Amino acid sequence: MIKRILLLVSVVSLAVASAASNFNLNFYQPTVVSGTTLKAGEAKLEIRDNKAIVKQGKTSVEATVKVETSTSKYLYTTVGYKEGDGHQIKDITLAGTTTKLVFE
Repeated sequence: MIKRILLLVSVVSLAVASAASNFNLNFYQPTVVSGTTLKAGEAKLEIRDNKAIVKQGKTSVEATVKVETSTSKYLYTTVGYKEGDGHQIKDITLAGTTTKLVFE
C-alpha cells in the first residue's frame, strides 16, 4: 500500500515537472509571430523547452525563443515589438516570473 502511494506521488510529481507553462496574453494591435498575423485581442501562450506556442482561436503559431532569466520577478506581462511597421514580436516578459522570452 505504501509503495503504491509513493509510486503515485512520484508519477504525479514527474507529470507536473514536465508540464508546459501556460500564460494569457493580450495583444492591443495585430501582431506577427513567425510570419503569421494574429488579431488584436486575447491569446494563450504555452512554453515548451525553447518553443513558444501562441494560440488564438483556431490559429496556433510556434516560434523558437531564447529563454532568459532575470534576477527579480517581472510585475507585468509585456510584449516588445521589433522596430518597423511589421508589428513583429521581439520579446515577452511574464508577470510574476523571472522569465523573458526573446523571439528569434
